[in-house]
Amino acid sequence: MATIRPFCSIRPCREKASRIAALPYDVYNRREAKEEVLREPESFLRIDRAETQFDDSVDTYAPEVYQKAHDILWEMIGNGDFITEEKPCYYIYELTMDGRTQTGITACAAIDDYQNGVIKKHENTRAEKEQDRICHVDTCDAQTGPIFLAYRADAQINAVVSRVKQTAPEYDFTSPDGVTHRVWVICDEADICTIEEAFAGISQIYIADGHHRAASAVKVGLKRRAEHPGYDGTEEFNYFLSVLFPDEELYIMDYNRVVRDLNGMSAEEFLAAMEKVFDVSLLEGDERRPQEKGSFTMYLNERWYLCRFHAEDISDDPVKGLDVSLLQELLLTPVLGIEDPKTDPRIDFVGGIRGMDELERRCHADAKAAFAMYPTSIQELFAVADAGCLMPPKSTWFEPKLRSGLFIHALS
Repeated sequence: MATIRPFCSIRPCREKASRIAALPYDVYNRREAKEEVLREPESFLRIDRAETQFDDSVDTYAPEVYQKAHDILWEMIGNGDFITEEKPCYYIYELTMDGRTQTGITACAAIDDYQNGVIKKHENTRAEKEQDRICHVDTCDAQTGPIFLAYRADAQINAVVSRVKQTAPEYDFTSPDGVTHRVWVICDEADICTIEEAFAGISQIYIADGHHRAASAVKVGLKRRAEHPGYDGTEEFNYFLSVLFPDEELYIMDYNRVVRDLNGMSAEEFLAAMEKVFDVSLLEGDERRPQEKGSFTMYLNERWYLCRFHAEDISDDPVKGLDVSLLQELLLTPVLGIEDPKTDPRIDFVGGIRGMDELERRCHADAKAAFAMYPTSIQELFAVADAGCLMPPKSTWFEPKLRSGLFIHALS
C-alpha cells in the first residue's frame, strides 16, 4: 500500500509566489531559459537551470552550475523569500487552464514504493538525463520539481479537498501562460490523518509525468542511505516531492507526429499506400482533430484526411492496442521505413498544446505529412503500467504543467 506523507514544505512567501513559480526545467532550452530569467529575475528557473547565471562558455552540467543552484536557493531561504512550514502538512494544488480545473495533493512519496512497484512507471529513463537531476538534487540538498502522480479517485480524499477549498487559498495567481494556480495548506490533524490513511489503502500510484525526476530522486535517496548506514527510514531522503491527482480530473492531450519525407513516394503514391492500410476519407469543414479512439487525421499536400484503423488490426493488448502503437506498426515502420521513432531523424513529435495550425506550419516548413492522434486516455496509461509494460515514446502530453518553486522538499 502507498506511503504518502505530509512534509514541512519550503515555499514562497505569499507576495512572491507568482514571481518565483516557474515551468519545469525541461521545457526550455538554454537560450529560452536565459530569456525567461531575464524577463523574470526572481523565477525559480534560475535555480532549476542555474547555467542561466553563467556565460554560455560554461558547460550546463559543470559542478559550479549545481553549486550556484544550491547557493541561490539557500540564500533566498535565508533572506525570507521562502518560508519553512513549522509542522508537516499536505497541500492542495489546483490548476485551471482554458476553464478546466484539476486538483492535486502535494505530499512526499516513498522511494521504497517506487522500488517495490506500488508506484508504477510506463516510460524508460535515460541515464544522462537522470544524472543532471541527481547532481541538482544532491548538491541543493533539496527536491525542487514535483513528480506528477495519479491515482484512482478516493471519496475520502475528495471530501477533504472539497471542504478545504471552500476556505481562502494561501496562493492565488495567474501565470503569464494563462494558467491559474491556487494553493491551500492542509494543517488540521484530523484531515492529515484522513488523507494519510486513505492513501495507505491505495495499492497503485502511477507516474503520469516526471519519470526522470522520479528516478533521480530515488537514486539520490539510495545514495544517502549508503552514506548513512544507520538510517531508520524516517529521514527525508527516503521520500520524494510529488503532486498526486485523481484520475477523474486528469486530461491527456494528443501527441502528434510529423515526417520529413515520404520514403521516396510522391504524395499520390503515399495516399494510395495509406488507402491499402486504413479507411481514408477527405475531411470537409473546419474540424481537423480525430474525434474517437481508433482514428487519426492526416495533413498531406494541403488537405486533411480522416483515417480509421480496421477492426481486425486493433489489439486487446494494452500496448499494442494504443493508437500510437498501431500507427507505428501499420504505417511508420512498414510504409515509411521509420523503425525506431526515438532515434530516426525523419520523424518529429508535436505536443497537442501547439494545436493543428502547428502541424500545417511544419508541413509548409520542413515536413511532408502530419498525423494528429486521438489522445491516449488515463485508463490506457494505467492499463499499460499495471501490465508492467512501457508505452511507446511520446504517447502522452499532460497540461497544464506543474510549477517548480511552489513547494521544496529539503533532504536534511
